[in-house]
Amino acid sequence: MVEITAMFRGICITVLSFAALIWCGEAVAQQPAVEARIAGLENNEEYMSLLRRDAQLQVREDSIMHVVSGMRHRLHDEPDNRQRYTQEILRLESLIFDLRTAKGRLIDRINAIEQEWVLANLNSASASEPSSAAEVSIPDSLKVRNLVYNSYFRDCLAPEDYAALRRAQRMEPQAVDYVNRFLVNHGTATDLAEAYAAARTEGEALEIHDRFEALERQNAGLANSLSTLWNYIYDNKSYAYSYVLDRLGEEEILSREEELAARASRQMTTLRGETASDAVADYFLRKRVIVDYEEQVARVLGLTAAADSLRGVAGQLEAVDFRLPKVRIAERSFLDYDTVAFSSHPKYTYQNPIPECKVYANGTIYRILLGTFNTKRAAATFRGAYPLYYLINDAGKWCYYTGGFATFDEAEAARKLLKEHGFIRPEIVVWTDGVYRNLAQEPDTAATFFRIEIAGTEALSEAVKQAIAEQAGSAELSRAGHYFVVGTFDDRAVADRVAEAIRRADDTLEIKVVEIAE
Repeated sequence: MVEITAMFRGICITVLSFAALIWCGEAVAQQPAVEARIAGLENNEEYMSLLRRDAQLQVREDSIMHVVSGMRHRLHDEPDNRQRYTQEILRLESLIFDLRTAKGRLIDRINAIEQEWVLANLNSASASEPSSAAEVSIPDSLKVRNLVYNSYFRDCLAPEDYAALRRAQRMEPQAVDYVNRFLVNHGTATDLAEAYAAARTEGEALEIHDRFEALERQNAGLANSLSTLWNYIYDNKSYAYSYVLDRLGEEEILSREEELAARASRQMTTLRGETASDAVADYFLRKRVIVDYEEQVARVLGLTAAADSLRGVAGQLEAVDFRLPKVRIAERSFLDYDTVAFSSHPKYTYQNPIPECKVYANGTIYRILLGTFNTKRAAATFRGAYPLYYLINDAGKWCYYTGGFATFDEAEAARKLLKEHGFIRPEIVVWTDGVYRNLAQEPDTAATFFRIEIAGTEALSEAVKQAIAEQAGSAELSRAGHYFVVGTFDDRAVADRVAEAIRRADDTLEIKVVEIAE
């Protein structure tokens, strides 16, 4: 069995509150002291050099993790420096990812050397070893910590089954690599979500959002690969161990393992869809089962070194909290609001023409429609009002707008001001998540409002309050008897969007959007 202790070092991520995994063997900063994991390889210069390099990389990783942990504390204690600390944490986590990638390559080569050595010794061993279920005897010289490379499996299993078992064992490091990379990405995605919430400009937010989506796509691919790989490993290992235990007449152990497998299946059913990845959760749940299987088989066969190693791995697996929360980014709107003003000097010229009106994909912005024309108009047409914008509608007509407002009341005040300056029929229009409406053509709209009612809790969590603050803008949060109220809103689409953000923050709450007519 491949030494799983080394493979699981990379799983430890402080920010996700994973329990630290035990690192066997002491190391010093420059030249860590290492021992061969398999007796007989002490004189293999390449093997021992790889072990030392692996230990050095682990020391570096631990040091960077310590720095990241300290920065996370400062990030929360010093909110004014939040952006700077977040960017530095992202940079350091990128270094950690590079270190773990390098460690993964080292571990692959270390495992290959170990497997080649074990197989060479197995093939040179005497073929006269007993393999009957009545008496299991493995010479001490061939007992190794890597369980599946002990000679009993070669002699007990059919050649194709033993080949499948060895292939499953060789695939174990790849499965661990998928898990480690997923966890690193998940930690980075968590930091990106925080950085997105703190972004000061739209350009910065879009860049962070693109990185976040790229990580999510990468993790989806890792999860799919892990699921396929782990199903093969689990099926072949569980079959081989069940066959061995059945041949040895260990019915009690078989029953115990079947119950453990059934319990893991029930736990997975409960967790499905509740964590960041079903594949990662399934891996850890069934990995505990398979390691217990292996420990029981090792003890029955008298493979003490392998059993002791597996018991340590089982303890490490129990310490890992693999129930990763889903990471979501609440879409932010960087709307360019502006009031209406008047100037006696031209604001727009041939060199500085009236710009095209920007339509935002997210968020709500009110503007005043000054007029719709068959042809392009000069800025002087609009009596010195600014800012001005234009759009060409589906009918090919030129629509000119001014201002940009967060609320209907602000837009209404600007509309009245424009009428005072001689505009005959300025109309309030609104874009909500890119969808256009002319409120002048909806006479009842201004008299209809909406609010959000939240029930099912005595106090709102910080996550819910943050979601309200980010999505509801200046809308007021208050309490009315046994429920909370957010709003009012003059646009149903805005109220629905805020309600959905609250649901994402806490799906246990009872949330509804209520229409209020004046």
